Formats: sequence, structure tokens, C-alpha cells
Amino acid sequence: MKYAKNILETIGNTPLVQLNSVTKEIDALVLAKVETFNPGNSIKDRMALKMIEDAEADGRLKPGGTIIEGTSGNTGMGLALASIIKGYKCIFVISDKQSKEKMDILRAVGAEVIVCPTNVEPDDPRSYYSVSKRLGAETPNSWYVNQYDNPSNALAHYEQTGPEIWEQTEGKITHFVVGVGTGGTISGTAKYLKEKNTNIKVWGIDTYGSVFKKYHETGIFDENEIYPYITEGIGEDILPKNVDFSLIDGFTKVTDKDAAVYTRKIAKEEGIFVGNSAGSAIKGMLQLKEHFTKDDVVVVLFHDHGSRYVGKMFNDDWMRERGFLEEEIKTAADLIKNHSDEPLVAAQTEELVSHAIERMRDYKISQIPVKDINGFVGSIDESVLLHSFIEDKNIADKPIKDIMGEPYPIVKKSAKLEEISKLITKENQAVLVDLENGNHHIITKYDIISAI
Repeated sequence: MKYAKNILETIGNTPLVQLNSVTKEIDALVLAKVETFNPGNSIKDRMALKMIEDAEADGRLKPGGTIIEGTSGNTGMGLALASIIKGYKCIFVISDKQSKEKMDILRAVGAEVIVCPTNVEPDDPRSYYSVSKRLGAETPNSWYVNQYDNPSNALAHYEQTGPEIWEQTEGKITHFVVGVGTGGTISGTAKYLKEKNTNIKVWGIDTYGSVFKKYHETGIFDENEIYPYITEGIGEDILPKNVDFSLIDGFTKVTDKDAAVYTRKIAKEEGIFVGNSAGSAIKGMLQLKEHFTKDDVVVVLFHDHGSRYVGKMFNDDWMRERGFLEEEIKTAADLIKNHSDEPLVAAQTEELVSHAIERMRDYKISQIPVKDINGFVGSIDESVLLHSFIEDKNIADKPIKDIMGEPYPIVKKSAKLEEISKLITKENQAVLVDLENGNHHIITKYDIISAI
């Protein structure tokens, strides 16, 4: 009989799958190393088990101990699976930009999850780097993994991922393309492949808001490049010791939007349901297409599974809110089609200003059209309210007609985007759309910006 003695024995030996649609612009044979076939649905299972076994071997991790790590979710999953089999507790510190699915999955496998803010400096005591280090120091019989600087991370890929790719391609691989986060995957795999053939080119995929690309090209750690980004699993605002820049031939950066759009393309065009970093890798590879020839064999690595992102990249509303959804917006009807069934929030001329303030707060809106029995006769926006309140603290008890501005222009549903944009000015904050059934809807600056 053929069976695994436990789930950990199923880690590795993931398939190479030819890509045919999303890479049609590339002349080379493109093969995806699909790491979702690991039991924890990500490549991080490999290094998680390796780091635990090495820590057990040298006494850093003792029986009944607690494993503590800062993670974007996938390393935590790998560590949790190994901990279940080996009898350890887990505490994982995760940043609040990570998907809810990742947090729920970690809790589902018995881990304690602590969520920290993303938009703080790495050395801020609230950052997930600082919190995980502190917990590692304070918790009795614990081991702080530190995947960023732990050499077992890269070693796992030198011993497993690299050899698998070499054998599966029969040594014909010419390029390796992979997203870079902790650096273990790219460095360990590249080290093995380049030992086999020094001509193999290794490309790292970075994201805007990360320091890798510029540091590789100039040796400068530019803090001005650090800012919040949406893409998960790649890029850093630190330089992990596991990133061996000498093994990397170059980096290319991919935007959050392109990463999200191409993540969905992989699922729809190749039938491979993978995560956000895979979308980055494919778009990055397309940006590098002039480096490939028809005789090349390019291996791109897909880190994790799409189930981690069903509330994000695979959710139309989430994509639409960020302007990532590839929808053609041409007219007023297009701009409002996703919320045209919602009633227009308006105010009456004789209502008190306090009513308008309450309505803005309840509906989280900044502009309100004002009506009387004859139709639309004015408007109120938050800037007018603010200036009026500064001048007269009793303004809340006065009728809206005393402070309202000019009424918003009204356009037909067929009005072109360019025409609507010209109507949005410093003095005029919104446009009303005639729905031709006696009802109206509002278009604001935010709607125009989202469409652009």
C-alpha cells in the first residue's frame, strides 16, 4: 500500500504545468511550479518544516514548546501543520493588510493570531516584526522562528525546490521568475540552479512600496520608496538576510492593480486558482518578455492558493472599490450602474442643518442635494458646513436654505464621462443623473476618480 504516515510527508514534489493563455505574448515555453499542491496550499510548507526540524536538532525548539512567528499567513499555516503533528503550540503575529481568510485559516488549525497595524515602521513597537520578537523573548519555552533571517528558510529550497525544478525540466531551465518576500525561495532555489548551470537567469518580482529593486541596482536602501501597498506576500521594507542579491540577475516591479488583475486572469484563462503573488509574477514576466527567446524554458513559481483571497482579488466589489476591475466606463449610466438601485440621499430646504449633518454621518457621504416642492434648488457639502460652523456655532439649528449652495447640474444617463468630468469643479462637487423614471442619482468626484 502507498500512503503517507502523516500530512508532512506530502510536502514537496509539486507539478510543473505549462501556461498557454496568460503567457501567449512570450515566445518561450513557460512552466508554472504550482506550490498549491502542498498540504498547506503554499510553498511555505517546505521551509516551515525545515526550520522546525533544524531548531529541534540543535535544541532551540524543545518538546511542548511554543512557536512564535510574524507571518503574512502562509508560513504560519506551514508551521501550524507541523506543530499539530509534532505537538507544539503556535502564536502568529500578522499585519492587518492580510486577508481575513488567512487569519481564519490560521485559527482553524489551532493557532493564536495577533493582528498588528501595517502602516508603521518596522522598529515601531506595534509592528508585527517588533511584536513577534517581544513575544519570543517573553514567552517561556518558546522559539521565535524569524523566517526573514533564518538560514533554514533558504536551505529548504536549496535542498528541495531547486532540485525538483532541475529534474522536472531535465536541466533545460533557462530562467527562473519568482516573487521575493523573505528571500528564501529565490535565494535557495537560485543557488542550486546556478550551481548546476551558471547561465540560468533569475528574476525577482518586486512591488511598488518595496525596497528590493533599487537596492539591488544601486546598493541604496531608500526609505522614500517605502509606502503602503496592497499586494501580499512579496516586497519588504527591510532587507532580510535570506535575500542573497548576488544570486539575483534583476528585479521588476509590478503595481497592485496589475497583480490583482493578472491573479484573476490565471484562474479564468488557465484554470489555476492561485494567489496574489502569482499575478505579480505573471505580469512581471510579461514585462521581461524581451529577455526570452523561443528556445528558452522559463519556470515561474506560484506561491499559494486563491482561496486565501476570495474576499479580495476574487471579489468584484473589492476590486471595484480600488478601481482594479477592468470595466469600460463611458457614460453616466456606467458610473452609477453598481448602485443605481439605491435611493438618492437628499434634504429639504426647511430642514435644519443638524439633519443634514446627521445624514452625512449616517450614510458616510460628503455632498447632499437640496430639494423643495419644485425640484432641486440647492446643495450642501461638508466644506460649506465646516466654514459655516466656524463662523456661527449655532448654525446647526438654522434651516438648510440659509447655507445651501447652487444646485448640482443634471445630466442624462447617456452623458459622456468627459462631459461629466468638466462639470465637476472646485465650486461644484457633484452632478445629478436623471434616471428618466422620476428619480435621480448622484455622481461625485470620487466616482470620477474611481472610473479613471
